[in-house]
Amino acid sequence: MELKVLIHFVVVVVALAATVYGGDVTYDGRSLIIDGQRKLLFSGSIHYPRSTPEMWGSLISKAKDGGLDVIDTYVFWNLHEPQPGQYDFSGRSDIVRFIKEVQAQGLYVCLRIGPFIQAEWSYGGLPFWLHDIPNIVFRTDNEPFKLHMQNFTTKIVTMLQAEKLYASQGGPIIISQIENEYTLVEGAYGEDGKAYVKWAAEMAVGLNTGVPWVMCRQDDAPDPVINACNGLRCGETFAGPNKPNKPSIWTENWTTRYVISGEDIGQRPVEDIAFHVALFLLTKNGSFVNYYMYHGGTNFGRTAAAFIPTSYYDQAPLDEYGLIRQPKWGHLKELHAAIKLCLTPLLYGGLSVLSLGQQQQAYVYTGGAGECAAFLVNNDTKNAVSVQFRDGSYDLPPRSISILPDCKNVAYNTAKVTVQYIARSMRRSMLLDGPQGWAQYQEAIPNFDETSIKSETLLEQMSTTKDASDYLWYTFKLEQESSDPNALVNVYSLGHLLHAFVNGQAVGSDQGRHKNPRFNLQARASLNEGVNNVSLLSVMVGLPDSGGHQERKGAGLRKVTIQASQLNKDFSNYSWGYQVGLVGEKLQIYTQQGSSQVQWSPFSTNFSPLTWYKTVFDAPLGDLPVALNLGSMGKGEAWVNGQSIGRYWPSYRSPDGSSQIWYNVPRSFLAPKGNLLVVFEEVGGNPLQISVDTASISQVCSHMSASNSPPVSSWRQITSTSSKMHYKKPVVRLQCPSHSKISDIVFASYGTPFGNCTTSTYSAGSCHSSTSKAIAQKACVGRMRCSIPVSNRYFGGDPCLTKDKFLLVVAECKW
Repeated sequence: MELKVLIHFVVVVVALAATVYGGDVTYDGRSLIIDGQRKLLFSGSIHYPRSTPEMWGSLISKAKDGGLDVIDTYVFWNLHEPQPGQYDFSGRSDIVRFIKEVQAQGLYVCLRIGPFIQAEWSYGGLPFWLHDIPNIVFRTDNEPFKLHMQNFTTKIVTMLQAEKLYASQGGPIIISQIENEYTLVEGAYGEDGKAYVKWAAEMAVGLNTGVPWVMCRQDDAPDPVINACNGLRCGETFAGPNKPNKPSIWTENWTTRYVISGEDIGQRPVEDIAFHVALFLLTKNGSFVNYYMYHGGTNFGRTAAAFIPTSYYDQAPLDEYGLIRQPKWGHLKELHAAIKLCLTPLLYGGLSVLSLGQQQQAYVYTGGAGECAAFLVNNDTKNAVSVQFRDGSYDLPPRSISILPDCKNVAYNTAKVTVQYIARSMRRSMLLDGPQGWAQYQEAIPNFDETSIKSETLLEQMSTTKDASDYLWYTFKLEQESSDPNALVNVYSLGHLLHAFVNGQAVGSDQGRHKNPRFNLQARASLNEGVNNVSLLSVMVGLPDSGGHQERKGAGLRKVTIQASQLNKDFSNYSWGYQVGLVGEKLQIYTQQGSSQVQWSPFSTNFSPLTWYKTVFDAPLGDLPVALNLGSMGKGEAWVNGQSIGRYWPSYRSPDGSSQIWYNVPRSFLAPKGNLLVVFEEVGGNPLQISVDTASISQVCSHMSASNSPPVSSWRQITSTSSKMHYKKPVVRLQCPSHSKISDIVFASYGTPFGNCTTSTYSAGSCHSSTSKAIAQKACVGRMRCSIPVSNRYFGGDPCLTKDKFLLVVAECKW
């Protein structure tokens, strides 16, 4: 096919405009420049408070092994300044320790200070005490907000400068972010919003960190701040830098969809991620890509935003427990390696774009010393095509990009996964089913006369609790001249849940949804002659994390009416009594000391709502990650040795029937023996079915075509041959985690097997080598890793005349 040149040679050796300086880190229109060298950087988000300090080293090491150059993290204002001027940088909040761990492993840091971050984090990272500052309006040209925002930002920068952690001081921080996706709310503030953007940029630059600043999803980011893209397809959607002297940066490439309680779990195939990374580099001159998240981790305690579960981005390349998730981790690692074979022509060469067909192009980069790298793009989403490029023919799968580091040989294709797939399993270590091991404490239902806060109207929940608890009791009393067994209680709430009690008896519960937290509870109740006590427990599951005028958002009850035979009354403006939080929270009965100061009762199988349960358990032997299976519980919160492992809500299922049932318990939370487990159950779950489980990789699977290009690691070895290029034969590689071995071959077929590593069923096709399983067993069983060539010769001959044959192997891993 004749090649038609669409875009002629573009010289990028010379910077597109004047270089901007920031200490040892500069930038031009092509990339960030560190110590005088242009950089093409792959980054991954790992949030320090969503794991533990004991996990940080392993997570960063696995990220580095996956081909990352940079670790990206937000800074969590509400963790670090829980009260005005009172700071916490200990434990999971030790940001300095985290950054130094990144530095020790030779990686850079992208520090996203915000300090509004959203991040599906409670209140978007803002401390709730801001809400009570007189005349404050969040995230706009408002003096009270700007004062506190600047104070915190300055606190963080000054602290990190004192530790010499900026690149301009020899540290790892090469870039910082101020604000976060402000475009989404800017319209709510009019001209004040535009003034705020300008102020935030000037304030940040004025801190003199010596490294560039970025604003994500802010097309009008003021100079010298760089505007960056967030999203799934920045190679298609990003308008590009707002000045020609700024590099093209992708601050959030979403590796999956974060989970929302009550909604189905979305997935993002790694082939799609890889395609859009490569496309961003080609079509947007991209030079910095950050995966959000690379490790999501756990929302411990009450840190998750409204309706966000404890587990965060479990489908990221490193799962919630820090285990490598394949093929996502490995396929991206191969992508990074293939692109880095092309660095010189990419960063310092010239570009030609050639047409290879109606929806196919070749992006060809050539360097001054003869270097050449090509990217063959097929934008057809349905059809594979064969294209002619230079002197060769290349098969391109649908919606894929092939990378040719020498403009001849394919080192990688975004749609061809050559790494193994894995399956994580949760294995029971112990079932906590002994009633004698459990004790319980019944949470008291307060009456109006027992409350200390009184009001003649319904109070807004967040303003009342100050984020000290998820729970707020609304109580009142009414007198009846006669009994009524069928009164109708009607409660309108702004969210999120409500449990209603009349005279100490549960009469109903209801809840809102993530997209519409408001709801109306209707329940039948029996009213007695004389005084009746109505107690309504309003429950939040996280503060809102985003939106314009966030300080105005509210929760809790807004209208309460009761209809009975002799009563039809609106109690909204009435004498109300309030109790913030639970008695058990106030007494901290989830700690060893607090637990010893209350009278626990013997376990009962009544499974009443609003019940605290406690038991002890021993840590599983070994070093596998630990989780509690709380699938038998309804809704509440769990603590291990006084540390909250988060809210649980397995009873709230998505339309496809799924919900989170396993809850991460980091090993650092545990002692070898006698760990105190306390759960607060709101609706009546069964603790006798709670189990202590371990997470492990139970199966590995690899699926390879006999005609596949080898993985890029093999390609690097090939390129060292100066005279003639030749490929090693494709191989299936299987590897179990450390300390485990392949115990069995579940399935093996060389030929045309049905199924693949993404399916749960496999079978031999019409073309099948009868020696497949025996050969795989001989090569793999008893070993941690093994390799099996994909060739007729290795399997004793050609099983059929079919041209394209595959080898599919599924292996079991055991410790």
